[in-house]
Amino acid sequence: MDVQFETRKKVVAKERITFGNQKSPFFTELKNEVKKYFEETGVESTGNSVLYSKAIFLIATYVVAYATVVFFAPNGGIALLLCAYLGLAAAGLGFNVMHDGSHGSFSSKRWLNTLASHSINLLGGDAMLWRNKHNIIHHTFTNIEGYDQDIAQMPVLRLNSMQEKKWFHKYQHIYCYFVYGLSSILWMFLLDYIKYFNRKVGNIRIPKITFAEHLTFWFTKITYTTIYIIIPSFYWDIQYVLLGFFLYHFVLGLTISTVFQLAHVVEITHFPDSHFENQTIKDEWAVHQLKTTANFATGNRFITWFVGGLNYQIEHHLFPKVSHVHYPAIQNIVKSVAAKFKVPYHEYPTFWTAIESHTKHMKETAVA
Repeated sequence: MDVQFETRKKVVAKERITFGNQKSPFFTELKNEVKKYFEETGVESTGNSVLYSKAIFLIATYVVAYATVVFFAPNGGIALLLCAYLGLAAAGLGFNVMHDGSHGSFSSKRWLNTLASHSINLLGGDAMLWRNKHNIIHHTFTNIEGYDQDIAQMPVLRLNSMQEKKWFHKYQHIYCYFVYGLSSILWMFLLDYIKYFNRKVGNIRIPKITFAEHLTFWFTKITYTTIYIIIPSFYWDIQYVLLGFFLYHFVLGLTISTVFQLAHVVEITHFPDSHFENQTIKDEWAVHQLKTTANFATGNRFITWFVGGLNYQIEHHLFPKVSHVHYPAIQNIVKSVAAKFKVPYHEYPTFWTAIESHTKHMKETAVA
């Protein structure tokens, strides 16, 4: 079982940032212990019936909600509730199906992982761009300013003390959640196009885009607009279509952004300065992941179910090729080995303590 990050070495070499202490036994022992767990239990490290039944439930309810709100034209209140549910279900599909698929952990079958990863295209995104931004860049350069696009500065938010400070940032702990609500609309209709035409994710160039990837990108954008705006406009006045579409995206953006912020942008996570002599991070890659990542609410079964185990963000960053359904089982292994090597293990006991920490971080970063 290959539980290492599949593209780390290739990308680090290309971008000239290297991680130090390569001979540290920490990650070697950790990988061996996790591998031993799967060998002794006889469990596949990819998805199982729990994941597949969840995927079927989310897909089925998403389709039913869409069909109901568009074709059966319920009253305004019910329609808005269904639009909000579509946003939650879309986030759930992203967390559980697309995310595992993009890391090759949804299934042991490659074609099924590819299919699952392209579910993002049904939601308006693009699998190729996501793979470059998330799998390659974020998982390699986690929380490194100037590289990790998940913490790239937007004009209205300052996520760490190395980013440019504006006077209005002192209010960002209040308005940041509204900005998160707008993030998926910006992602689908602006940021994807910027990445596509610039052939870059932030400062890092995207490898050659194939003809099939070009075709998929444009087919996705046209089809998405057709399904979510043009077709509904045959059954609803355009102002109601746009209102429902905005609500759908606001719930989607708020949900996805909040979950990812709680994993990396909180008080206890580290933001190393990448702009130093010789372009070297002193820690080995695995230690860097533990310093820059935090878990939250791992005791809450519903949150774990809904967010696709992304509240076990530490386990995910260390073992992205392991499906999220196994994170609760390997958490104690990670904790034990981290304690043995005196590596920090960050965790918030509840969702709300993580929210409080993120809010405090945004407040403190605004004036740092």
